[in-house]
Amino acid sequence: MNKNLLTDLSLLFLAIIWGLNFTVIKASLAEIDPYSFNSIRFVLAALFMWAIIIKRKKWFTIDKKDIIPLVILGLIGNLFYQWLFIIGINLTFAANAAVMLGTIPIWVAISSHIFSFEVLNRLKTIGVFLAFAGVTIIIFYGENPVSFGSDNFRGDITIVIAAVVWALYTIFSKKHLTRYTPVQYSAMMTSIGAISLTILAIPHFGETDWGSVSLAAFGGAFFSGLLAIGLAYLIWNNGIKVVGAVRSSTYQNLVPVIGLISGVVLLGENLALLQYIGAAIVIAGILITRHGGRIS
Repeated sequence: MNKNLLTDLSLLFLAIIWGLNFTVIKASLAEIDPYSFNSIRFVLAALFMWAIIIKRKKWFTIDKKDIIPLVILGLIGNLFYQWLFIIGINLTFAANAAVMLGTIPIWVAISSHIFSFEVLNRLKTIGVFLAFAGVTIIIFYGENPVSFGSDNFRGDITIVIAAVVWALYTIFSKKHLTRYTPVQYSAMMTSIGAISLTILAIPHFGETDWGSVSLAAFGGAFFSGLLAIGLAYLIWNNGIKVVGAVRSSTYQNLVPVIGLISGVVLLGENLALLQYIGAAIVIAGILITRHGGRIS
């Protein structure tokens, strides 16, 4: 199978995992405080990464000149972003979070252009904006449109900031993925996240009544840690390395689409016609970005 096609399929699978992850996290946060939940899932993700390295015997050394940049990047993408993400989704509705995170490809494209990492031609730019337009239609034209009321304003702003942070983390990760494999890089990043997020969570451990936490909530932490972070980081970093940051980030626009599909299949929800049209526009945007010229 063509390497690029395999990478695209893996990114599609990643979109499914992340699409389900919103619901999983919201359910788990009803029983576990956000800081402890973040700590648990990153410890699981880090253990997952190192288990793969041990099994494959892919030991590696970190170049001294990379240590400080990797630590800084790890704190940006795995402490700052994850803190913003988990707090934001705890404060706002899942639908709001989905549309805010849908801006990631826009921020990636803008950042890539500013820092001259990836040059977008006109067709690829149209694809990115088309995909985001589709996300907007899905969110705003459902039976329960997004509410930007004051009660959720802080959460909405937090998610927007998180989207910008993730975009910067994405484009600056690519140069390190030329020296480290996706597994090695993911192991370093999740380890930095596990350590920093656990330190951040220590003062909050007492906020959760651990004796009453259900197996479903713990299961949510396992799903989010092992799949939405562990496996997802491998797929994400490999996508950046093989097809580029802009093309990889475009698949994130599928996340709210997957959420709509799972609602129809699992919950029997009814979609408005415009939401189906929005889903089609998202897919069209991804295809245009993919075939709109070579992405470095």
